[in-house]
Amino acid sequence: MKITLIGYGRMGHAIEQVAHSRGHKIVGRIDKDDQASIPSETDVVIDFSTPDSAYNNIRRAIESGFPVVSGTTGWTDRIEEIRAQVRERDGAFFYSSNFSIGVFLFRHLVREAAKLINNLPQYSDVQMEEVHHVHKLDYPSGTALTVAGDIISEMDRYRDTRAYLGNAEKPTLAEDQLLIHSLREGEVPGIHRVAFSSPQDVIRLEHEAFGREGFAMGAVMAAEFLQGKKGWYGMEDMLHFDK
Repeated sequence: MKITLIGYGRMGHAIEQVAHSRGHKIVGRIDKDDQASIPSETDVVIDFSTPDSAYNNIRRAIESGFPVVSGTTGWTDRIEEIRAQVRERDGAFFYSSNFSIGVFLFRHLVREAAKLINNLPQYSDVQMEEVHHVHKLDYPSGTALTVAGDIISEMDRYRDTRAYLGNAEKPTLAEDQLLIHSLREGEVPGIHRVAFSSPQDVIRLEHEAFGREGFAMGAVMAAEFLQGKKGWYGMEDMLHFDK
């Protein structure tokens, strides 16, 4: 498989290493919002750019007829435009806010816990925390928002999220808001925590990444999965989980 990388930072380098280890070739490296052309021999574009540049990078690649795998977060307020473009162009697009298989399993555990706890009003306090490296530009993380969406889908009491960063004052919440606390520390690859609390106890679920290799492996596996396909895909499709 011949891959063009858009975004050649830490994740781009990690994806390159994993791709080479699986017998693939990197034929293009486009950094962030660089307007360099995507090489014509490209089989798939993998985008890990920036929130400001991702939409245009993805749109340009799909317009040019290339399958795209993207893990960039912070731009998804425009994701429906990309979804429409994929339909119009008969393209192929694979999106996940987190390509770690462990995070995907964590999401399912959180969803099952939320489903059980929905009928237990004593566990009235649900909180989330996410920790990432200081270079991450957006907050809360895309993964945190995805996990929050999983909780909201299973718990009647929540309709929306509210996030705050670092040592900022904890915001006042509406009754139907789920709180996400974001921290930016050192070179932390990613930690996500969910706590379900009652007056008597607390139930905690946590996923911690030890490095970027797990994310990179998932992205390359997604690129392999996308070969020969048309349409819109996510981790559920690749791992054969029910949505």
